[in-house]
Amino acid sequence: MSKRAFVFPGQGSQYVGMGADLAAALPEARRLFERADNVLGVPLSRICFEGPEDELRQTKNTQPAIFVHSLAVAAVLADTGADMAAGHSLGEYSALVYAGSLSFEEGLKLVRLRGELMHQAGIDRPGTMAAVIGLDGGALAEVCSAAATAGIVQPANFNSPGQVVISGSVSGVRAAMDGAKSHGAKLVKELPVSGAFHSPLMAPARQGLEVALAGADIKDARIPVYANVTAAPVQDAAEIRRLLLEQLTMPVLWEQSVRRMAADGATEFVELGPGKVLQGLVKRTVSGVATRGVDTYKDFSGS
Repeated sequence: MSKRAFVFPGQGSQYVGMGADLAAALPEARRLFERADNVLGVPLSRICFEGPEDELRQTKNTQPAIFVHSLAVAAVLADTGADMAAGHSLGEYSALVYAGSLSFEEGLKLVRLRGELMHQAGIDRPGTMAAVIGLDGGALAEVCSAAATAGIVQPANFNSPGQVVISGSVSGVRAAMDGAKSHGAKLVKELPVSGAFHSPLMAPARQGLEVALAGADIKDARIPVYANVTAAPVQDAAEIRRLLLEQLTMPVLWEQSVRRMAADGATEFVELGPGKVLQGLVKRTVSGVATRGVDTYKDFSGS
């Protein structure tokens, strides 16, 4: 039996104008943006719809912006339904709200706090990230291990076969970049980020997030959500709470999650929210599955 997976994007998919046509045309989407403005006490909808870009790119705004856009799409697609869900980094919170584990308000507050904590950790323990194309994950892990004498560095996002992002201190990442080039990587590029996400340098953010997660009302998920940390389905509330904390400093196993969802019967992957990043990663990871995205109002015609 074929199954549908909803997948939710993470940081980097944002753009000025995101969600504006949805809110203008669809009352469900408009209500969600208005609720977000009220909960956060900031004009998030204006930042999404009008920018400016430098304000939207601030982590504390980017994460809630993508979260709200994704869930505005999910609200309009309420009748479509999915058998399983997953989200890339920040997107895992969107997936958990869709799956009924978190309320919209609870998820929004956690995402906003997470963005603020990650931004501050990037100031307290500066670092960087780099994309590496053309080396498999095992080879790159060895490269990172060898570069660790120069500084902290580890794989941060296993995005698709031969596409991995590394994260850590500037010295560690740059040493690993040199190592990746010497091992035959096709492309090695440092990324314009404000911190070393999904690395030990995010540790200063753990305490604040742990306190918030401990106090959050997290329920069992009604459908399996494939966790970034394990690439395995999870529905138990206590396990979800633990994995969200671990996710802060651990790699995102996206390639492995997509493979597991396909192995568990997913034949259609629908990306909900801004951009098309996850659709591309799914196509490069598994064959014989359908992929599509719902980002703008015109995308609803095929839903």
